Amino acid sequence: METSIWEKPEEINRKLAERVQMVRKRKFITQEELSGLSDVSYGSIKRFEASGRITLLSLTKIAMALDCTDELRNIFTKFPYWDMQELIDNSN
Repeated sequence: METSIWEKPEEINRKLAERVQMVRKRKFITQEELSGLSDVSYGSIKRFEASGRITLLSLTKIAMALDCTDELRNIFTKFPYWDMQELIDNSN
């Protein structure tokens, strides 16, 4: 799923919420159950899935409850190098 540079932050957050909801449903977990598993309020989970709005701490708790912490840990870990010298310098 490729992101366009023309997407607004809200659109990116909404797509993230849709993916989290998909994982939750594939694991046959209700929003209420996820609330109990993650210690995130039911209202916050419901709002997140509807709008994409959530705190980073709550998102982390949800990722842990859904066993998706590796995906969250890997955010911002892949970034392009400016040039070959930067690649060489960072490989040491």
